[in-house]
Amino acid sequence: MADHRGASGPPGGPAPHGVHGRPRTGAQRWAAVAWAAFKKSPYLPAVVLIFIVAAAAGLFAGSYTYAMANPTPRSVPTAVVGSPDTPPVKAFTQGMEKALNASLRLTGYRTYGQARRAVDEQQEFAILRARGRGVELDVSGASGATVAQLLAQSGAKVGKAIGVDVRIRDIKPLQKGDPRGLALFYVSLAAVIIGFVGAIQLSVHARGLDPAERIACTAVYALLGGFCIAAVVDWWLGALRLPFVESWLILALTMFTSGMVFTMFNALMGRWAMIPTWGLMVLLGNPSSGGAVSWPLLPSALGLIGRWLPPGGSVNAQHTAVYFGGHQHAFPFLVLAGWSVLSCTVFWIWRHRHPGGREEAVAPAADG
Repeated sequence: MADHRGASGPPGGPAPHGVHGRPRTGAQRWAAVAWAAFKKSPYLPAVVLIFIVAAAAGLFAGSYTYAMANPTPRSVPTAVVGSPDTPPVKAFTQGMEKALNASLRLTGYRTYGQARRAVDEQQEFAILRARGRGVELDVSGASGATVAQLLAQSGAKVGKAIGVDVRIRDIKPLQKGDPRGLALFYVSLAAVIIGFVGAIQLSVHARGLDPAERIACTAVYALLGGFCIAAVVDWWLGALRLPFVESWLILALTMFTSGMVFTMFNALMGRWAMIPTWGLMVLLGNPSSGGAVSWPLLPSALGLIGRWLPPGGSVNAQHTAVYFGGHQHAFPFLVLAGWSVLSCTVFWIWRHRHPGGREEAVAPAADG
């Protein structure tokens, strides 16, 4: 009896057809073996890292350039003593808004003392009031050097253009060692970066730490690191006169928060934890912190988001401690504490996934 099965088909089954039915060529088998070996080799993560680092470099430059290269005012909070409808004040305000291509968000105050307290509370960036047929424009360099400089330069030009005498003064100048208002940004940046770099080094060189020990070590290096940053900036270089204990503790809390953010991501994502840490703390957090460019000059979304991230909380707390002592706010501390608690909680819940900790010793089997 003739055998009707296909010559190349398996007994009792349908004959293979199409591409899947053809035997693999030598080149295909070699490619499959090579790919399997490549996936098991260190070259695969190396190639992935090459592209990640290249992309991170572009994003890093782009994020800072977007936020800082061309700061543009959108709405500048300005206190007005008396009525904003006074002819010289109204004419000057309209001229400023045209010159800045932005609005002055005017808030009326009955007395100069009330307006000055609003500046100290960092609710306003400038004070405007009538002075005879002219106006007085008081800016606050400590509130934001870039905003104060822009208001002062534009105010002088607008006064000449509209024929109104403008008297400009800085009622809250920056310290001599920080003429551009960038020192606090760099101080906070150091705390942020060294904070998570320290956690990375713990994960590499002290893998055997248990979860509680890892949190404790992060707190210890944060305290010591914060002290060193404050001591170098104040005592050694004399660049800033710091309220030392308060600034030290803010820096320590910043370093601890940054370190625990990386530790949290390390428990969740393993060896790729650096990607979300870098993105959150450096690419997004630092440009939007308001340290290098005041928040009225930042893109509105960045100015809003930045206050809720650890770098923004650190800059705001440090800025108020140094320049507006006695007017400290709870919000930046709540931001830092909230991220610390969140990071510690997530790390503790998923601590079994963290690539570290000491293995429990196996008890020897009892003799029979």
